[in-house]
Amino acid sequence: MTTLYGRYGTPPPPPPMLGPQPARHGEPGWTIWPHRIWPLDLRAIAPRRLVTLALVAAGAGAEFWRPSALSAGYLVVGIAVFAVVYGTAERRPSRGQWLGIALTLTLLAVPALLAAKWLGVLCILAAWLVGWGTLVGGRTWTAVFTGPFIPALLPARVVGWVRRAVPAGGLTWNDRPSGVRVGIVAAVTVVLALVFGGLFASADVAFARLIDVLVPELNLSEVYARGFVFGIVLCLVLFGGYVVRFAPKLDALAPEPMRPLPNWEWAVPLAVLDVLFIGFVAVQATVLFGGHQHVLQTEGLTYAEYARQGFWQLLWVSALTLLVLSGVIRVAGRAGTGRRLLRILVGILCATSVVVVVSAIHRMWLYQQAYGFSVQRLMVVTIEFWLGLVFVLVAVAGIRMTGRWLPRAILVAGAVALLGLAATNPERLIAERNIDRYEQGEVLDIGYLSGLSPDIEPALAGLPAGVGVCPTYRDDAPDPWYEFNLSRWRAPHGRCPGLT
Repeated sequence: MTTLYGRYGTPPPPPPMLGPQPARHGEPGWTIWPHRIWPLDLRAIAPRRLVTLALVAAGAGAEFWRPSALSAGYLVVGIAVFAVVYGTAERRPSRGQWLGIALTLTLLAVPALLAAKWLGVLCILAAWLVGWGTLVGGRTWTAVFTGPFIPALLPARVVGWVRRAVPAGGLTWNDRPSGVRVGIVAAVTVVLALVFGGLFASADVAFARLIDVLVPELNLSEVYARGFVFGIVLCLVLFGGYVVRFAPKLDALAPEPMRPLPNWEWAVPLAVLDVLFIGFVAVQATVLFGGHQHVLQTEGLTYAEYARQGFWQLLWVSALTLLVLSGVIRVAGRAGTGRRLLRILVGILCATSVVVVVSAIHRMWLYQQAYGFSVQRLMVVTIEFWLGLVFVLVAVAGIRMTGRWLPRAILVAGAVALLGLAATNPERLIAERNIDRYEQGEVLDIGYLSGLSPDIEPALAGLPAGVGVCPTYRDDAPDPWYEFNLSRWRAPHGRCPGLT
């Protein structure tokens, strides 16, 4: 019997599927990620060398690193993770990855050098963003935002990947007992020794003294801490090793380009915004060079009103301008008149935005000179510096009419701005500037200086005679060797020179 296919007949059968097909829901190898983005290979096996070196790195991390203390341990762990991950990989890092590695390790070096907790935490968070961005890769904003969260999705994949590296018969060496049996025997031996040794020690004082001499004191909290760190470092190395070999294609998750709008629909609002910015810049031309005289001669205008309120408004202006630019770039046409119009209007907005950033920084600098320097004020100035650099990068992308490099460049610019802040040793800078103001007849906030970190110790040497500052960190006990921090190591403890 002949089967009719066509408009009124039976639909044709689907074409035959060639090659292996992706696993379906419930089948081995199934994953919530589309196969084109992050396939799951059930035949992949973790290299033995990676697993072995991961255990070595975890042991070193347990010895040198305590997450609760800003110390050189962060740098040691960072070096160990990158060394094992890329040292066991089949390919060498690219130039971009070398830059990411260097930037990550430089950020992790800050907790080893400076003692300011807020700065150390910011550098560690930035190192996490840059480090995982380097391992995962990608060029789009989607990759930049989702890359740091990939480790949360790795345990299920890495467990099977590492488990397949262990032979079916366990770890054996030339017909000797397997590693599993050796571990069981060792555990039973330790339990028996502890039970019977404890009973004998309680039964005889002389034997108890002998046990105290031969057996080191066991600190359970320290054992738990070392075990916790061991697990963290082991996971970091194995996660990094997996991602380098099977990186997700996060760029494929990026939204598709939008259909361009007619030029007038986006050009008119952007042109009006340019006019507003140009007007503001024209007014600021006199203010920026007026300095203190402008503030003092303007009726009813104080430093607090000029700097504190004006700064936050201008900070919001800078942030909102970036949102406007991101929207315009997505909907604007790139051909013919639209291309030239986009360059002109975006270029004007970026140039005037840089002036707005300079005005905001100028306001905050005047405020600090009048009322003193603080951590919060230096932080917001750093943010403004970063925003100004972002506008420059956006302008460069507009000139070249390509922005594939822009997301990573903005992330790197933020890390560089943070490192620039760390290079100034901010708390020491704050202390020095406030002491200089005191020598010029201003009030010195001794309580604020006393609450800062040991980074300010060199600045305290410049205090005038008769002025006593006893920072709270001098009451702390010296750090153990595995929590080494250069600033805390240099600072004195238990004494306040010049105070009785």
